[in-house]
Amino acid sequence: MIYFLLLFVLVIVFLFKGSFFSRGLPKGKLLPPGSMGWPYFGETLKLYSQNPNSFFSTRQQRYGDIFKTHILGCPCVMLSRPEAAKMVLVTLAHLFKPTYPPSKENMIGQNALFFHQGPYHSHLKRMVQSSFLPSALKDSIPRIDNLVVDMLPTFLNKTINTLCEMKKYAFDVAIISAFGTSMEVEIEEIKQLYRVLEKGYNSMPFNVPGTPFHKAMNARKLLNVKLRKLIEKERNSKKPAGTGGLLEVLLGSEKERDNQLSDSQIADNIIGVIFAAHDTTASVLTWVLKYLHDNNDVLEAVTREQDGVRCRISEANRNLTWDDTRLMPLTSRVFQETLRTASILSFTFREAVEDVEFEGHFIPKGWKVLPLFRSIHHSAALFPHPSKFDPSRFEVAPRADSYMPFGKGVHSCPGSELAKLETLILLHHLTTTYRWKVIGGDRGTQYGPFPVPKGGLPIVLSPI
Repeated sequence: MIYFLLLFVLVIVFLFKGSFFSRGLPKGKLLPPGSMGWPYFGETLKLYSQNPNSFFSTRQQRYGDIFKTHILGCPCVMLSRPEAAKMVLVTLAHLFKPTYPPSKENMIGQNALFFHQGPYHSHLKRMVQSSFLPSALKDSIPRIDNLVVDMLPTFLNKTINTLCEMKKYAFDVAIISAFGTSMEVEIEEIKQLYRVLEKGYNSMPFNVPGTPFHKAMNARKLLNVKLRKLIEKERNSKKPAGTGGLLEVLLGSEKERDNQLSDSQIADNIIGVIFAAHDTTASVLTWVLKYLHDNNDVLEAVTREQDGVRCRISEANRNLTWDDTRLMPLTSRVFQETLRTASILSFTFREAVEDVEFEGHFIPKGWKVLPLFRSIHHSAALFPHPSKFDPSRFEVAPRADSYMPFGKGVHSCPGSELAKLETLILLHHLTTTYRWKVIGGDRGTQYGPFPVPKGGLPIVLSPI
């Protein structure tokens, strides 16, 4: 009975969906062309179950560089030209606030940095950025280096799922960034709860017992309790300054009478940073290993560069330092080209804060606006032979506004240097000490939601 009732409701919504999305449209105003897909689901399943290149290109061919759709419960406008993306992210940024679907906002926390504009955002951005400056990252290198040195030998003599292992690595680095040298019992509990939370990030927002979303929301409530306890413990601790990561920085706001952050604001931003530093970075690291495996000439060149770094380190009888990572230009270009080719983040979410006229189209207040980084990065006009993995293309700086793997403008990702750093450290040890072989050949790509090699890129690691 419930099944047929649900089916009836969906049919009714489907019959009236055209009037639903155009309700209140001012006379003479036209929405961008496009399809809103199925009721409620929109085109979410299509986007997250197929090659995003195909999803975007077919709609561009049919509707042009600006088109509407409906994903994750939200009406959206997608933009596939760099000039349009710059207008939304930089020039007219005050008209398009950063946002995510409500389900993600609730899971991450509505006080998180990337959901805001204005003075609160500016204050938070300065604080978060201070945690990712070279002076702060330098202190993280020994701990990240130890993570890699301890991790890689455990991969020997067995087939590993690269994506799963890179998630563990990226998560541990995110925890270091968030909590510094804190090794409290609470950190392990926070890790366990966060793993439940992340499983609900890209699920349909059905808050029904047993669903990933419901479990994630319960985990989020418990996370808030655990983080508040940890915040209070950190507030009363006597640890040396500079050892508490982002948490210490956010607590420092208590010294500023007009800019103090509440415990909820601190907790939401800790979760936000872990979210931003985890899945996407793990996907990038997986693709780096895939591209190097498939391009032996590039792998050999990177190995020569890293062997040179290792020789300098051995001669000085020391460990890897920040200065060493600045002497890896080719490896850095491999990182850049991986970000372009894989385009882990196909787009970013913005929301119109008022009715906007944009290049002859009407965008209603509250609609999401999505600059399509993937379409820009795979434009043959901007990057010749875009499907080819070619780090040498970054020997010359790319055209302005054509390369945006970390976004653009005041809301660009502050953790770009951290992602690069953990990639360089991993590749330093991996290329100078080991070789890896992909098992099962090229199985293609899976999407859910980030594009990753199918099966998580199973590999076997062996010492050189």
